[in-house]
Amino acid sequence: MPTIMSSAPFTQAPIPEPPRVITTKDLSYLKDALSWELDAFKKLHSFAQQATDPEVKQCLDKVGRMHQQHYQKLLTHLQHNNTAVMAAIPQTQSQQQQPQMQ
Repeated sequence: MPTIMSSAPFTQAPIPEPPRVITTKDLSYLKDALSWELDAFKKLHSFAQQATDPEVKQCLDKVGRMHQQHYQKLLTHLQHNNTAVMAAIPQTQSQQQQPQMQ
């Protein structure tokens, strides 16, 4: 019986560093990821405050801090000046001629 999950290992290599320019689609993904990380952090923090077992409380706090760190890391990607980065990228000859054609 075929399975939905493939047994082949994940072969796509991770991107070593994020792209210098953030597109509108990238921004949308980042906003979604920020929302998910913040929501996870808030829930885990709330659960940790309600937990009575110190071991469970410690585990929930630890995972909550992990999501908080992910949030902070994602936030750094939004703190670039996209316009300045775009201006520093060399344009091809056809891109340079477009304003003259309009």
